[in-house]
Amino acid sequence: MRLEKYRSMRYDLHIHSNYSSDSNLSVDDILKQAVRKGLDGIAICDHNTVDGSLHAMQRVRELNLSLIVIPGIEISTSEGHLIVLGIRENIQPELTLSETIMIARQKGAVVIAPHPFKKNSIGYAAKDADAIETFNSRCLFGENERAKELALSLGKPEVGGSDSHLLSAIGLGFTEINALQSEISVLESIRSGNTRSGGKLIPPDIMMIHAIRAGVRRIRRSARKLYSKIFYVKT
Repeated sequence: MRLEKYRSMRYDLHIHSNYSSDSNLSVDDILKQAVRKGLDGIAICDHNTVDGSLHAMQRVRELNLSLIVIPGIEISTSEGHLIVLGIRENIQPELTLSETIMIARQKGAVVIAPHPFKKNSIGYAAKDADAIETFNSRCLFGENERAKELALSLGKPEVGGSDSHLLSAIGLGFTEINALQSEISVLESIRSGNTRSGGKLIPPDIMMIHAIRAGVRRIRRSARKLYSKIFYVKT
């Protein structure tokens, strides 16, 4: 019987699919791009839903890809965003940070503070997470450096991810993990700090596409709200 050995692997632990309202990436395209980039695994962390990651786990099996998908979700707590890995059911959004962390841990999940110093993030409350995202390829203004300083001061494990909403950005941010090629081993290695974060920042032209798309989404949301208000008044 051959025993599997621990090895260093590269994971992108923060990707958004079209199960998030702010991404158009199909699950199949994400998986194929991850393989092309030479990643050992990924985590799809859509906003307030695990459906994208569960679909990805199914498609990996159907496509017979050599890739591990860690089920995940990026939850909007009342105090900012929180990534939960190793979870297969949704957690209600807009609970307090402590409530969300408590529920996640009851379900055996790993709690990560993503981009703690960006807008809509939990800042120094990241001290309550199991790990801190110290490299996010979309953090262009020194947020990664502040996150790393916080992780080092607290002795917290570090992870990285692309926070990709575009195909070309997948793998730009990553976590190097010393583990077996299995979900359970990867999660345990994150908890114990057998990780290193790294990567490259998103190029300005790709970031511009992100900004334009975000602006278009805001305009559409405002238009829908205005239409609903006008329609409600008329009826």
